[in-house]
Amino acid sequence: MGELREASAADRLAPVLRPVRAGNGFEEAMEQILQIIRLGLVPHGERLPAERDLADRLGVSRVTLREVLKALQDQGIVESRRGRYGGTFVLRRPEPAAGDDEDELRRRVAGVDVEDVLLFREVLEVGAAGLCAVRPLGADAERRLRAALTATQDAPLAEYRRLDTMLHLTLADLCGSPTLAGQYAAVRATVNDLLDCIPLLVRNLEHSQRQHEALVEAVLEGDADGAREVMREHCAGTAALLRGFLS
Repeated sequence: MGELREASAADRLAPVLRPVRAGNGFEEAMEQILQIIRLGLVPHGERLPAERDLADRLGVSRVTLREVLKALQDQGIVESRRGRYGGTFVLRRPEPAAGDDEDELRRRVAGVDVEDVLLFREVLEVGAAGLCAVRPLGADAERRLRAALTATQDAPLAEYRRLDTMLHLTLADLCGSPTLAGQYAAVRATVNDLLDCIPLLVRNLEHSQRQHEALVEAVLEGDADGAREVMREHCAGTAALLRGFLS
């Protein structure tokens, strides 16, 4: 049953880490590593993949990668540890002080067109759900999808959003379009920045979980219309929650 818990590290990072374009190696490698941290694909306290693996996935030299990691360390986002169990570890982001969540949310919203982000997210998610339902996923893809769903079912409250993100990223990755998956990872990082500033509501999470289960069932049964409709409703629920806290 272990394989049906949380996706492997390789599965978790697949939707985000891709070879960068020539000419912008430092900047694009920085962007992708920040995305995997913002999305919680490598949680605080855990180690980033080894330098050799990261460099190979990103298509950059280890010298360039080390420059990226040094810049992130200087910003207090990661730290380097030496020794047998060393590596580059993600640091915990400071929590907002009590009563500051609303101010923090409004600060983040100031630089974001929230309605545009939510609409773009819905277009990508609904499209990905429909594509997954019409594609023959195969045994490994089905395993990944079931594992991601199971992880959300068993998640403690503090881990729920990270594992919820992983389920959605898995769907995006399995739809067959690397471009869509990459765009979704970027927009999801923005959505997560906003969600991190509002409370976790148990009733909302229970409703979301029922939608997740219906969504995965529709995808695995090849019901594209059903998968799209469930995902559309799911995105609308998140949008309504954010609008409620922003109003």
